[in-house]
This record gives sequence, structure tokens and C-alpha cells, in this order.
Amino acid sequence: MPPKRLEIGKYGLVVSFVILLTCNRIGFVVSHEYANEVHTPQVQRTSYHFQPLKNWMNDPNGPMFYKGIYHFFYQHNPNGAVFNSKMVWAHSISYDLINWVHLNHALEPTDPFDINGCWSGSVSFLPENKPRILYTGIDSSSQQVQNLAIPANYSDPFLEKWRKFSQNPIIAPPDGLERNRFRDPTTAWQGPDGEWRVAIGGQTSYGGAAMLYRSEDFVRWHQFRFPLYSSQDSGTWECPDFYPVMLNGTNGIGFSSGFGVGVKYVMKASFNSSDHYTLGSYVPEKEKFTSDYGPGFDFKGINLGLRYDYGKFYASKTFYDSSQKRRILWGWVNESDSRQDDINKGWSGLQAIPRKIWLSKTGRQLIQWPVKEIKMLRRNHFSLHHKELRGRSTMEVLGGSASQVDVEVSFELPYLEEAESVDTRWGVLDPQVLCSKRDASVNGRVGPFGLLVLASNDLSEHTAIYFHILKAHNRYVVLMCSDQSRSSFRKEVDKTAHGAFVDIDPCYKKISLRTLVDHSIVESFGGKGKTCITSRVYPTLAVNNNARLYAFNNGTQTVVISSLKAWNMSNAEIK
Repeated sequence: MPPKRLEIGKYGLVVSFVILLTCNRIGFVVSHEYANEVHTPQVQRTSYHFQPLKNWMNDPNGPMFYKGIYHFFYQHNPNGAVFNSKMVWAHSISYDLINWVHLNHALEPTDPFDINGCWSGSVSFLPENKPRILYTGIDSSSQQVQNLAIPANYSDPFLEKWRKFSQNPIIAPPDGLERNRFRDPTTAWQGPDGEWRVAIGGQTSYGGAAMLYRSEDFVRWHQFRFPLYSSQDSGTWECPDFYPVMLNGTNGIGFSSGFGVGVKYVMKASFNSSDHYTLGSYVPEKEKFTSDYGPGFDFKGINLGLRYDYGKFYASKTFYDSSQKRRILWGWVNESDSRQDDINKGWSGLQAIPRKIWLSKTGRQLIQWPVKEIKMLRRNHFSLHHKELRGRSTMEVLGGSASQVDVEVSFELPYLEEAESVDTRWGVLDPQVLCSKRDASVNGRVGPFGLLVLASNDLSEHTAIYFHILKAHNRYVVLMCSDQSRSSFRKEVDKTAHGAFVDIDPCYKKISLRTLVDHSIVESFGGKGKTCITSRVYPTLAVNNNARLYAFNNGTQTVVISSLKAWNMSNAEIK
């Protein structure tokens, strides 16, 4: 078919810089912010993760699928590589969630109700598939209010222009609430009575909370007496998310068919630099969400506390992709170097690869996996099977550049009974502490074993993603860690270890690991997506063609690589 062309103008300006979205051969005119940019390659910059060409990015906002196109909005400072309260809603589009074109900003601070910033929010679909944006504005008195924006032209599949509602703000902070702790409205949903509901994050007398509102017309909103859910000791909730998941199968579901049997609900909140969630039931007639862990559950427990990701992953947002009948998760991954480093680079922040998300067969947790479209970037396939990895050994994989790779590996444990015991006298085990004390260099029995990524030829620089099998509470536990302690010779970067347990029984199942590496980000999925850890690292030697990939075993007992598949990854088109 002949190429389509989208003329994107702003304030009468038509930008003539056209790029090609390779997979669809469709031409677009890109954002005027980037039209004349010339960029010097940087070893830390990613090649297939989403990020703007320059400046600061944080929260994902309002992702959606509309008229055959994926839309992604995000918090962006167009004027610098550091956070600034006067944020905009930047806007990009894609046909496949991997290759993206930056459009002009959807929302900018221009009115009294958002003059100090257009902060995070969500997109909701009204009848006849009409999208609406609800977002937090920082008004002229610096309080946080909720605003409405509507597409200027529903027939435009690119949704280039948005019109702010003339009667904004539509929700002001309730009495007794701090004016700067009332933000980030969720996707709205319609109850059985036909009225709309939306939850807004904040800090109340109940603790961190998702405050609940209802409306008949999506304009006039009324607060319920009690929050949809709250957590006494969690601090201010940011970017809450609330959605249904099916009890059986991996397909996603929207709220339009989400009430009734066969459904569980996810309540997620962002606080303390992590995204926490709990699973439970929702009775719309009573506006009550109840956690499966009981009414008093408040996200605090180390073992009970569920997170999307146990590394760097925050302010996430899901959406229901009706075209593929799946729910997709986006998450912001911030930097681990300094503010001055960001200024010197000219950019800060990126997004994790979009993940399909669904309920595990046990019903106890969510499963996450990179969207299938990422496979289109794979090339130079390498594989091996049934390879013994003896104690205290390493084995190079690929044999060439490994700065952009996707690797899947499965381990068998023939000497599981040799696993060492861990002291449980002090009660609950903290996986983060265990990973810090038992890093990848420690010689255990069954582990540490896993992958060394972004490794230099002499292994003086590497990031280790590994498992360590331990005996605790009369059973085996699988510890998964990401060890950044040797990731870089740079002194000023954060090299905190990340860790979590993987809910599998190694007596009956192989232990699997999938890791995506892209220059300065490492995304790892343990136990087929049961446990996820994302890290930011800044190697000085293991960069570009000098980066290597190894399998390793620092335990005394042999483990078996039952299967290993690895691919180099091509660049995504993000222009």
C-alpha cells in the first residue's frame, strides 16, 4: 500500500523532518523538539528500549491501543535532563510496541489549572471507543488538581491534538488532605450501575491510599467516604493502578467484562521507590476491595509483599490491549548515576520493555514476560543443550559482542540435596540482605550460578544475575539476585544488590532465566516470569563490541545447562 503521511503541526508550524517506521513503511513527521537534533553516540544509551532523544523522562502515562495504533504518553521535561515540576505529556506512537515515532506533546502547562505542570494520569475509554485523559495538574497555587482532556478529532488515529476541558479542574483536593499529596488518577471503570469510578493516589488519615470517586457523566465527581484501599505505613501512594485479571489462562481482560466469577483484582501502588501490589476481590456494589491476605494486609511483609520488579522499576501503568486480548505493563527505569552525569549525558530515564502480565496458575502472584514483538529484533542465534557447568567455572556464550542480547537459559540441579542451610532464628528472611551478603563471588554449594552480562574479557567488570539454592524452614528456597558490585569501575554510581525469592520447588522443576541486555539496562525474568529484577549499570570496559556474555557456577556442586539460547538484538527504530 502507498505510504501514509501525517503532517504534524504545532502553533501553525509544520515540521518537514520525515522518518520511516521500518516495520510498516509508513512515513511520519516527528516532534519539532527533535527535528534538528544531531546526537553523538553514547555507550550508556540503549538501542531497543524506549527513551526520548534527549532530556528527562519518568512516569508512563495513559498507554492505549486506538484505531490500529499503540499510543504511549510519558512525563517529560523538554528543557533539560533533570526533573522539573513543569512536566509535559510527551506522546509517541507505534504499530508494534518496539519501533516508535515521537509526536508533538499532547499536554503542556498553559492554563491556571496546570500552569505549574501536567503530571501523571491515565486514559479511559467512554462508549463508542472515545478516549479521555484524566491527569493531575499543578495549578497556579501549586496544589494538585485533577483535569480532563479530550481529543480534538476522534477520526485522527494519531490523536495529535488534545483539548483541555473548559471547566477544569474537575476534582479538587478533599478537605483535610495535604494539597501536594493528591495525584495520578487511574484508568476509570464503569460499575454495574452505569456510573464511573476512578481512584486517585495520596496520603490520608488511613495512610497511603487510593481515594475513590464516582461520576454519572465523567465531569462531576463525588468522593466516597472510604478509600478503595489503603496501607497505614506506606507513605504517599503514587500512580495507583487497579484492574481485573482472569483466574485461568494468560489472556487479559478489561473492566467491561471484568465483573463476576472467574476474575481476581490487582491493587498496585508506587511508594518507597518500588511498585507493590496485592491480589484480591472487588465487590462493586459495596465499592470494597479486599486483599487475599486479609483486611489488615498493608504491603509491609518481606515474604508476603509482592512487587512487579525487585530492582529499578517504578510508577508503572498497565492497559488492556484489545487487539491481542492481553494486558500490558509499562514501567519507568531511572538512572543509577548522578544528577550531574545526567546533565552531561543530556538525558535521563528510559522505559522497561513492555511486558505481558497475567495471573499465575496458583493464583498467588502475577507473571510477567516481554511482549512477543521483541523477538523481531533477534539475530545471530546461538544455542547449546545438556552442558555440565562444573563448580567454580565459567563458560563464554556467543563468542562476540554482547552489549545487546536476549538470552534464555534453563538449569537442572542434580545435587540439590547438597544445598546449604541458612540461619532462620531471626524469623523472616530478607532476600535483599541475603543477596548483599552472598554475592556472586561467594562460593556456596548449589549456587551461585547464572549469567555474567556486560562482562569484560578478563571479567574484571561484569554484572551477575544468578540463583542460589538454600535450605530454610525445612524446605528448599530459590534466591534470585542481581549483583552490580563489579558492574563498573566508576565509583560514583549506585551498585546496590537486588534480590527476591522465586516461588518454585527446585525438586520438581528446572530453574529458568531470561535476560535482556541493552548497554546500560539488564532486565531479568526468573522462573518463567515469576520474579523480575531490572538493573541499571554503567560499564567502562564492557561496552559495545567489548561486552561479553558468560554462564557461570561459583558453587561447589555441578549444575547442568539443560538449554541455552541467545541472540544478538538489532536496534529498534525510535525516532
